[in-house]
This record gives sequence, structure tokens and C-alpha cells, in this order.
Amino acid sequence: MNQHLRLDPVPFIDVSAQRKRLGAKIDDAVTRVLDHCQFINGPEVTQFEADLAAYCGAKHVIGCASGTDALLMVLMAKDVGPGDAVICPTFTFCATAEVVALVGATPVFVDVDEKTFNMDAASLKRGIATAKAKGLNPRAIIPVDLFGQPADYDAIVSIAKAENLFILDDAAQGFGATYQGRRLGTFGLATATSFFPAKPLGCFGDGGAIFTDDAELAATLRSVRVHGQGSDKYD
Repeated sequence: MNQHLRLDPVPFIDVSAQRKRLGAKIDDAVTRVLDHCQFINGPEVTQFEADLAAYCGAKHVIGCASGTDALLMVLMAKDVGPGDAVICPTFTFCATAEVVALVGATPVFVDVDEKTFNMDAASLKRGIATAKAKGLNPRAIIPVDLFGQPADYDAIVSIAKAENLFILDDAAQGFGATYQGRRLGTFGLATATSFFPAKPLGCFGDGGAIFTDDAELAATLRSVRVHGQGSDKYD
């Protein structure tokens, strides 16, 4: 090999470069939290949720520990469990299907479009039919917005309405993307996103959020987030 042509690898995600650029602001923000000692769901979380809601156009945003928790909490809040089927794409991170198994339901996999790598609507229809033929109760669809590309929501929403299924959008890789002029966050009953460092809006650590326009679901999610606690910490 010609040594003069050898190139150093370029990191896909260079957190150290982000740290150099944003470090001082992040240090100041962390110091403020350390000073006021409200470490869990403090004022910064409340403000961040409000900012996210305004940005995406959702009525409610619930912060949580990770994108995986965001998906899991919605399934828990909707009482998805044994005997239920949740339709997932074959091409996604394992968490999309993992959370379905964690609540005791069955993930049913459907093909993706060869151009977008997102859920294929025709395969979605077949997957729902297959779930019913196997004696399962289809409850939800989890489309995934891979590589910042929104799924085909015109087709998916139409199928979901016809089949009386709710949509839980896995927008871990799609935060900030738009579909027909609307930002992701309001195309289903709920949208989950991730703040893992490699995601579009990454953090130094891990985190996630759920977007919804459903006030009742939002209230349940806020309770699920703190192990079933009510609006008062002693409730």
C-alpha cells in the first residue's frame, strides 16, 4: 500500500469536537443544576419540554431517560401486552421491537421500502393480516424515521385508521425532520425520540422524549415516568 495515500479515519460522531465547541455553555448549565440541587425533573427539564413542544408543534412533551424508555412508556400507558401484536419494520435498531417484547406483546415484522429503508405500506397491510391470522390482536404500528427520513405517513395513517390501530412514531433518528411541511411529533398518537449522543439532537449522556397531543395519555405518561406517582409527590 502506498503510505502517502493512507488517510486517518474520520470519526462518524466526534463528541470531543462538540465538547470543544459547546463545553463552556454545557459546564455553566450543569453548574446551575448542581447549585439549585433539583436533579430530577427540575426547572431545566420543564423548560426543555416546553421548548420541544413549541419546536415540533405538539401539545405535550414528556422527557425521559432514553429513546427506548420513550417507546416503552407509551406501550405501558396504552396497556399493550400479551396477545397483542405491534407492527414493526425489519430494518431498525433492536429497541423498536425489544420494547414490544418487554410488555409481553408480539412484534410482527414487515418489509421496508428499498429506496427509503422505511416501512412499506403494502407490507404493513400484509403484516396486519398475518397477525390476525395467527390469532393476535393488532394494537399499534411503530414506523421508524431512519436516517432523518420521515416514513410514508399518508399511507400509514390511512391504514392505521382503517384498522383502528394507534401509531407510535420512532423518531430517534428523525428529530427535526419535516413531512409535508410539518415537523415530526404529531403524526401519530405519540412520537418517541432519543437524545443519545449520535442522534440529531444528542446530549452528553442519554435521554429521550415523548410527543403527543392527547392530554389523557400525557398525564398517564408523566405518572409512568415516576413509577405511577400522581400529580403530588405523596400521591
